Amino acid sequence: MESDIRTVSQTWFRHDCHESVENFVCVLPLAYFEFDAHDRYAESTRYEMDTLFRMFVLMECHGWEHETALVEYIECRPELCEQLGLETVPDQSTLWRSWHERFTAELRGTVETAARTILVKAQNADVAVPREPERHLPSHGDEEDESDLDEQAVLDEAATVTDHVSHVVFPAFSLNRGDSCEIHENAYWDLQTYLGLRERLAANEGARSFTYESTRERTPLGHSHREHIRDLSIAEIREMYRQAVNRLLSEVAETEEFFRAGIVAIDITEADPFTGDRTGHEDEIIGTKEKTDEYAYQWATVQLVGNAVPIVLDARPVRKGESRLEIVKDLLDSAEELVLVDNVLMDREFDSQHVLEMISQRGLSYVVPKRMQTSEKAQAKRLLHGVRTNTKPTGSSISGRTNGTRQR
Repeated sequence: MESDIRTVSQTWFRHDCHESVENFVCVLPLAYFEFDAHDRYAESTRYEMDTLFRMFVLMECHGWEHETALVEYIECRPELCEQLGLETVPDQSTLWRSWHERFTAELRGTVETAARTILVKAQNADVAVPREPERHLPSHGDEEDESDLDEQAVLDEAATVTDHVSHVVFPAFSLNRGDSCEIHENAYWDLQTYLGLRERLAANEGARSFTYESTRERTPLGHSHREHIRDLSIAEIREMYRQAVNRLLSEVAETEEFFRAGIVAIDITEADPFTGDRTGHEDEIIGTKEKTDEYAYQWATVQLVGNAVPIVLDARPVRKGESRLEIVKDLLDSAEELVLVDNVLMDREFDSQHVLEMISQRGLSYVVPKRMQTSEKAQAKRLLHGVRTNTKPTGSSISGRTNGTRQR
């Protein structure tokens, strides 16, 4: 429901005729939602759960701490009373019991989240709101300095973080397994997240550990997980990833820490050296950046940097024969569909006239260091060797050159 409210409210408030938070609360689609699991009253009651839900969302939107304010507000507005489907307005004690005794804690939390989301989406669309919404995401240990977090502390918070992110991200992914499978599809994505948060954990070993750490009754085996993931094409994965990032951006865009327009960085990174048989995959496992006999997969990424929340907007494999122009154009196309890009940062390997002209034609600025000459590379290696051996390096200083007003 929280995800649907986020999506529907964002679209609804974009319409020129939709200028009222109260009207949205009254027309919010709720018929599909099963309230029974969150209704602690077994006996029949006078007021339906969906009506009470709307009333409490309205109360939260105004920031009233007491039910009396809500009752008085609705009683003075017959039209609002009719929109809510109320023949009579419930009294304060009825509302108090409904909130504290009838609604589950989870449903109360959803009311608060829904109200905040509605206020944020309305305000983003320049619609008047009853109160200023808080723009922060749920967090644990806010008082801790993030710089003091070690790997174990991150893992300790992983369950909380992944539980929140899963509601936003998982709906964008699909394994196309059909409806007859006994293991819920989210269990596969939970396992994938579990593996990704830990260093050097293979699928089989990770699946065994996940069985004990997960609260799910059934979890996938390692070989089953690998087979399903491998069945997905690169194009399918990228499309699902872009959908997930779009949902995630809509979530973090409500926070004061996020700036939707900003700087992106494009980079190419390589995986660990590939030691298997690469026959038939020579165009994909293309080698390393350094001139060695090793081979590895290479990936190009575009990521929000600067003052923005650091999010990888898109990633793609680098194949043999592809030009840097093709790679940068592809990644910028994806990035500009998601955010407003002002500036592009790239390493010196992208220092190409064709690449820079393409970026300029888009009306974007860029910062790209000039390519090093052979003598400069050699000098840089001598300086680095001197630092590592704690000896004083000799020779002239590096004549670094940059394209732009500042150097990375």
